[in-house]
Amino acid sequence: MTTKVDNTASEENKVCEEEFSDNSEKAGDGCAENAEEAEAKAEEAADTEEKADADEAGSDEQDAESGTDEAGQETGSEEEDEDLKTKHLRLMADFQNYKRRSEEAKTMSYSHGKEDLLTDLLPIIDNFERALESEDDGGNFKEGMEMIFKQLMDILERTGLKEIEAKGKEFDPNYHNAVMTEDSDEYESNYVSEVLQKGYTFKDKVIRPSMVKVTN
Repeated sequence: MTTKVDNTASEENKVCEEEFSDNSEKAGDGCAENAEEAEAKAEEAADTEEKADADEAGSDEQDAESGTDEAGQETGSEEEDEDLKTKHLRLMADFQNYKRRSEEAKTMSYSHGKEDLLTDLLPIIDNFERALESEDDGGNFKEGMEMIFKQLMDILERTGLKEIEAKGKEFDPNYHNAVMTEDSDEYESNYVSEVLQKGYTFKDKVIRPSMVKVTN
């Protein structure tokens, strides 16, 4: 009786062990599946994080490149402004030098012109001195003065001086200065009847108008 009970217990234990082994294998299989799923999710999360990091790094790189481009543009603009300032200063300096040289050339031209005129007038001074040192012998003195006067006028005319024709000409306020009027049978109305002081032009510019009488 006892032996039969022991066999029955042994069989029951064996069945329990087999059921436990089966459950353990199933539990192990479930754990393995869960582990693989967790590992896949972890890998997916890691990939997502790496992608986010890569995107962020790319954005930072683009921002850095954009900042570099802006800095380069600002630097280029500053260099262009500096070049323009330098060119402006050079132009101003060149203009000042040109102006100074022009003034110097003009001054030298005037000086040489005056020198040439004075050189031409020296012989006339010599002739005046000779005429004043000589004895008055009547007509010869007047003739000598007339010759000296003609010599003087020839020199002045060569430099550009010209007498304004007035007597017998119609009055022109651009060339004549009327200081008196008179009735005249010789000239028509508004004509110059007499020249009180000669007028002159220098290279077609009036430097002194003629002082005249004008007919009514």
